[in-house]
This record gives sequence, C-alpha cells and structure tokens, in this order.
Amino acid sequence: MSATDQLWLPGNRCAALTAPAVDRVYRAAAAAAAAASTELQQRYGGPAAVGFLVDLRTRLAAPGGLVDAAGFAAVTRYHDPASCQRVLDKQVAYGMVVRHPDGTLRATERGAAFLTDLYALHAEVTARVWGAEHASRLARLVELTGRLLAAACTGQAAVDLAGAGPGGDAAEEVGAFGAVAPPYEPEGTPVGVLLLNRLGVLRYHRADAHAAAWTAAGHTARSIVDLPPGPARLAIEQETDRRAAGPYEGLDPEQRVMLLADLAALPG
Repeated sequence: MSATDQLWLPGNRCAALTAPAVDRVYRAAAAAAAAASTELQQRYGGPAAVGFLVDLRTRLAAPGGLVDAAGFAAVTRYHDPASCQRVLDKQVAYGMVVRHPDGTLRATERGAAFLTDLYALHAEVTARVWGAEHASRLARLVELTGRLLAAACTGQAAVDLAGAGPGGDAAEEVGAFGAVAPPYEPEGTPVGVLLLNRLGVLRYHRADAHAAAWTAAGHTARSIVDLPPGPARLAIEQETDRRAAGPYEGLDPEQRVMLLADLAALPG
C-alpha cells in the first residue's frame, strides 16, 4: 500500500470518524448493562454504595489497583469536585472503597467482590446485546482496540496533557486515560467484556485530547460545555482530532476501514 493510499484516511481523520462510532456502541452496551445491574447494585448497598466503582472498574478491579487523586479529578473533570467527594464519602462509609490521606482510591475486599460480579454481569449483557452473529466482528475489534490501547499507553502516541487539568489548570498530567488504563483483563475474560472495557478506556483517551484542546484555547470545563457550535468549537474539535490521532497512526489503511466498518455494524 502506497503512502498516497494511506493519506485518504490519515490518523486525525480516523480519530474523528471513530469517536462517534465508539460512543454509540459503548453507550448502548453500557446502558443495557446499567439497566440489568439493579439487583446486583442492591446486593451491595445500592447506587450510593457502588458510586464510582463502575466508572473506575478497569483499574480498581485489578489486584492492588489504585486511582490517584489527580486521575480521579481528570475522570470527573466536568463534575463539581465537592459533589464527587461526597459520593466517595458514601462509598467509604459503605465499605466499598478506601480513600488514602493523599486521595488515592482502592477497592476494599467487598468492593472488589462487587467488581468481580460486575464483570460477570457485563459478560452476560454483552453476549446478549452483541450476539453470536457478531463473533468474528468482536474478535477483530478486540484485536484492533488492543493495538490502539497499546499505542496510546506509549509516550509516542500519548496525549500531550500540558495544561489539561480539570478546570483548565496545568498539572494533572496523569489524565483520565492514565487513571483507567490499561484495563484489567484477567485470563479468560469474555470477548464482550474485553471490548466494552477497551472502548470505555479509549473514550477517556479522546476525553484527554479534548481537554487539552479546549484548555489550549483558553476554556475551562465549565465554559467548554456552554460553547455553541461555530468556528471556535470546530477549531477545538479539529485540534482534539489531531491530539487523539497517535494510536490510529499505527493501524494500516485496511485496519482503519475495518475498525470503522465493524463498529458501524454493531447494534446500538
């Protein structure tokens, strides 16, 4: 394949096209999982008890998995910090999470048990939502998203987070992606769970790129939400695509097209 052939879908364009496809597929599966999790959540104390465990599952489910204060702030950058800490207070009170003096979070034994059960539930839900007819497609997507994640975890393809802290402060260089990646994938993890979690983690990679882009344009987490469509918004989206392009540069042209086609074919 010639260099000319590769230019028709460069990394930044692939990142732009992939983002809404990933959002559509992930949100549909996550919504189905949330609807199916009511009984599981009640067994552990209800929504107040499980709180951010679901969002941080890809790291806190790992033995000894930790999410530090900067990573948590990046994951929740669009939410009120005081409100987030109150949610964590409840999880700590329910014995699901330990919050260390420096703000680092880890799951308790009970919290880890919930996450083990959650992974099992997600296996059932994704098997139902995506179905056996998509088996070969899921296998390809797991391979391709694995390549993207491996690239995103390297320095060359990582998002430049300078100045992309919550609220527009410089410093939070761990980013949301760094807080949840690499996803915990114990041996035998079903393909549906692998894909669900990998898509979720990849969304945080783009979220960091977006935060870096709006920060560079002088916005905060509050102001970017209120920014209407127009030239300024378009420029930020294009800069987001540029910053998010790194992992996609490692895919060959056929793989980029296959990624988009397989995501488009999944229900959601």
